[in-house]
Amino acid sequence: MKKIILACSAGMSTSILVSKMKKEAAARSIELNIEAIPESTIKEELEGIKDSVIAILLGPQVRMRKKPVAEIAAPYGIPVDVIDTIAYGRGNGAAVLDQALKLAGES
Repeated sequence: MKKIILACSAGMSTSILVSKMKKEAAARSIELNIEAIPESTIKEELEGIKDSVIAILLGPQVRMRKKPVAEIAAPYGIPVDVIDTIAYGRGNGAAVLDQALKLAGES
């Protein structure tokens, strides 16, 4: 199953957004595994990859980690971006799902 990773400082602030994204994906009949993890565990997550990660989105509070995370994800061909600040602040799961799908070339 295709997977989208949302990463922030501790993986907690994005968990509410993940719930909203899952609801939106279900409403659209899109099968996705979406999970929130701490940004510091991305390398380990990708090394133990079992699902097909199609995109990594970083919470705005860790935007300065985009380049290092992109370097970690590059060997896997996984695109990385920062979640749109307005969509993040509003908890707009539909907009963030759209952002991830567009980033992955799936929209």
